[in-house]
Amino acid sequence: MKYALVIWHGEEHSESPQEIDAWPEHQAWFADLEARGVYRGGNRLRPTATTKVRVRDGETLISDGPYAETKDLIGGFLVVECAHLDEAIEIAAGHPFAAFGTVEVRPVWE
Repeated sequence: MKYALVIWHGEEHSESPQEIDAWPEHQAWFADLEARGVYRGGNRLRPTATTKVRVRDGETLISDGPYAETKDLIGGFLVVECAHLDEAIEIAAGHPFAAFGTVEVRPVWE
C-alpha cells in the first residue's frame, strides 16, 4: 500500500532541499528508504507563501498567506510503498523532522 508522509514543522525550519540533503541524519534516513525499495517520490515545499483557492456558490475565492494564526506548515511530502502501516510508521519515525515537527502518515487511494 502507498502512504503519503506529510512533513509538518514550524517556520524556523526553512532549509532548502540541498541543505537538508547535506544533513548526515537525513542521508542515513534516505539511504534506508532506498535500501528498502519503498520510495516513490516527493518534494520539499517552499516556506510560508501560500495561495488557497476555494469555490463557493460559483465564485472563486483566493486567499494569500502566510497566515499569522498558523504555527506549523507543511514543509514537504513523500510517497512510500510499504507492506503495512507499521512499516510506514517506522519510516516516518526515522525522518529527522520527526524529532522537532510531525510526520503525518496517510494512506493513498489507488
